[in-house]
Amino acid sequence: MTKENVYAAILAGGSGTRMGNANKPKQFFLLNETPIIIHTIEKFCTSGLFEKVLVLCPEAWLQQTSDLIKKHCPENLDAVDLVAGGAERSDTVMNAVSHIEQTYGVDENTVIVTHDAVRPFVSYRILEENIAAAKEFGACDTVIPASDTIVESVDGNLISDIPPRGNFYQGQTPQSFQLLKLKDLQSSLSAEEKAALTDACKVFILRGEKVALVEGDVSNMKITYPQDMLVAEALVGE
Repeated sequence: MTKENVYAAILAGGSGTRMGNANKPKQFFLLNETPIIIHTIEKFCTSGLFEKVLVLCPEAWLQQTSDLIKKHCPENLDAVDLVAGGAERSDTVMNAVSHIEQTYGVDENTVIVTHDAVRPFVSYRILEENIAAAKEFGACDTVIPASDTIVESVDGNLISDIPPRGNFYQGQTPQSFQLLKLKDLQSSLSAEEKAALTDACKVFILRGEKVALVEGDVSNMKITYPQDMLVAEALVGE
């Protein structure tokens, strides 16, 4: 698969509140003596699938991230662009879009693969299938089948519905897009729609566009809570 016009955007804007340290973003926690974000960056850089890997993090942590790359994987420094993130996830994604557009130029074939910095176990297969699906359909989301019954409650007190589990999936990342299509749809949103937006794929759903499913993996976990670190350490050990 050619990497021409294919860019990665690693989204590293999360805080460390749920990991017990509000002053340290969780992507900088150590996993087997290496920051989580470095594990993720290495997966993307060594895949050979991307023209450039963008890492988007809070502006105050840009220098720290640069120093960590120089320390842990200096061979990847030239493959990475460090970009300040935005106030919300959607703003961060659009910062990545703007950087690619202004720095490298884009056309209708340009693809952006967005991924959580705290999902360090993404596989080459998932990355490759994301790129292919984005090129074919315009957008895709990485998912795994829902393992538990989904219960809906409108008021938070009583069950309003128990839909068939077979129709539901748990979202992961990457989420990947034809860059210009993402930009055009994002610019079409009203202020109210933007305020309610929590997921880049929802932009496509709101405008009636197709979003393909890419099969994820249980191991492609998001490290959010302290107990997740125990599982992640076991996976690194394997």
